[in-house]
Amino acid sequence: MNNNQDKLEIVKNTQKAVEQMKNDDIEQSPDHAYETFQCQCCGQEKIVAGSLFYDGFVLCNECVLLAEVGFALKKFDNINTLLDSMEDKRFDNLYSNIFNQQKSGNENS
Repeated sequence: MNNNQDKLEIVKNTQKAVEQMKNDDIEQSPDHAYETFQCQCCGQEKIVAGSLFYDGFVLCNECVLLAEVGFALKKFDNINTLLDSMEDKRFDNLYSNIFNQQKSGNENS
């Protein structure tokens, strides 16, 4: 798997599969396109459609893509490696969410 063309093909195929998962979720449960949750990997508020559980963690569709590509390219063999690598981004997003909620609360007072 040293060939860059092979790696690119894996990424493209994984992108299609993960996007199809999201589309299938929306087709089966249209509400999932509007329901949101906080991704335990990136920390952002994301739609439920296309999210998956990995070892007890709920990942948004974008993080599912990162996980699946990482597994396919053998960059890591468990979800904790991805979670650890996303720690700074997750913290920044959580901090921003808290700050924005506090700011909105102060403006509404």
